[in-house]
Amino acid sequence: MSGTSTATGRLRDRLAATGIRTNRWVVLVVLCTSLLLVALDSTILYVALPSVTEELRPTSVELLWIGDAYPLICASLLILFGTLGDRVGRRRILLLGYGLFGAASALAVFADSAQVLILARALLGIGGAMIMPATLSILRDVFPDRNERAVAIGVWTAVAAIGAATGPVLGGFLVEHFWWGSVFLINIPLMAIMLPLCRILVPESKGRADGPWDLFGALLAALGVLGVVYGIKELGIDRDLLDAGAVLPFLAGLALLVLFVRRQRRRKHPLIDMRLFSRAAFSTSVGCIVIAMLALVGLELIAVQYLQLVLEMTPLETGLRMLPLTFAAMVAGVIGSATLRRIGPRAMVSCGFTLTACAVLLLCLMGEHDRPWLLGTGFVLLGFGFQSTLFGAYESMLTEAPADDSGGAAAIGETSYQLGAGMGIALLGSVMNAAYAPGLTHVQGVSGAASGAAGHSLGEAYQVAARLGGGAGEALRDAARAAFVHGLHVTLVVSAVLLLLGAVAALRLPRRMECEAPAAGDAESDVPDVAAERGAAAEPGASRARSSVG
Repeated sequence: MSGTSTATGRLRDRLAATGIRTNRWVVLVVLCTSLLLVALDSTILYVALPSVTEELRPTSVELLWIGDAYPLICASLLILFGTLGDRVGRRRILLLGYGLFGAASALAVFADSAQVLILARALLGIGGAMIMPATLSILRDVFPDRNERAVAIGVWTAVAAIGAATGPVLGGFLVEHFWWGSVFLINIPLMAIMLPLCRILVPESKGRADGPWDLFGALLAALGVLGVVYGIKELGIDRDLLDAGAVLPFLAGLALLVLFVRRQRRRKHPLIDMRLFSRAAFSTSVGCIVIAMLALVGLELIAVQYLQLVLEMTPLETGLRMLPLTFAAMVAGVIGSATLRRIGPRAMVSCGFTLTACAVLLLCLMGEHDRPWLLGTGFVLLGFGFQSTLFGAYESMLTEAPADDSGGAAAIGETSYQLGAGMGIALLGSVMNAAYAPGLTHVQGVSGAASGAAGHSLGEAYQVAARLGGGAGEALRDAARAAFVHGLHVTLVVSAVLLLLGAVAALRLPRRMECEAPAAGDAESDVPDVAAERGAAAEPGASRARSSVG
């Protein structure tokens, strides 16, 4: 590692000596590549879950943790690493995240039990928590002009959507041609390439360095988010509002978050300036991100199960069928900056929510038989509306935050994203289970015990039906398919209601996009070279490394 560090350091010195400067758009490419890997990992495992289940034989709870460990751990640590990056250097945290992400991927590849895979997913979540806020806060620093920053955020959010939507396609291809561990194997060489590229091309940047970093406050936030998401997940599994195993962690998490907020308000040098939430644009943007993810991420997991288990598609076919969502998100990201300037944040986010709700309601026409044009149209509207919503919300949120606090603001946005995703899987999964299970209680020729086991999931229902065989097995299989489709329709309606509530909430956003005038010296097209960066960092009393354009 020391040899690699020395080599990259020498190359950076040569670039500085020859006057070569890194263009900010090149920095954007590096940052978005980092984000793409993290976004891919959030969904690439979805289509591999049946293969994981067959080989590792996880329990139903372990299977949920295999899917949930990544977003849960990532969400709980975003504030910690986002604010730490403001103090010690955002690029430094980004590089550490690369290393951990690659090592965790290697552990996942060779996992021989569900417990080891859960551990690997948790470590991936830690690495993702280092990478995600760092990319967004560096972007905020490198693009001080709001018009250019809007373009950059459009690319950033489009890449996030592309990664999440492409995950099932790539995962399906890998599972079909190799084995489920290959969905993690691809991370290792990519991270090995990203480490030196980031060190050479991405400038270091810091926020305010006045006062000590509040480690205790960061741990309060991490444990609070973890308790809240874990409690909701357990409620989604047990469907018992009085279950102590779910209620106690949830209440404990809420209490810790309240303590965190009170502590930040009292401190002279807080991790996060809570006055940001008094700004309508900031607080509303955060709420819109949560609602969007709450409504849609759990729905995506259910849609994958529908395509594979009801329509009986292969993993690759499942991923390909979701490609329209990816292409629509790409288009929305490309035109997002122009749309934002034309109609403003309020209309963009509200209309994005409304369009997404219409797409979700259109998908209620899906049944037990394949309707390709309906699915394709629904996914196109879904991708375009969802991407427009996230773009407008992220741009408004990041613009409201001072550049010195961009790491904390990015962490809040990403925490909202991951928190909404975890809550969506739990809540919409709970709605799905509540609507699905009653359809299997009175299947002719099937005992109560068999019906109860089949009521856990459609995959388990198929396993029970195969064991029963004959007419009873066929009847249970048909009933399970019909019950799943009914549950899907109920879940879609609930999701649409949440999206429409988000459209109403978005009316608090600013009507128009007010462009910021770049500071003197910010009009140049290149990021400062390494020599200038080191000179600025070496100035006595310098409070932050300058990574702005100029």
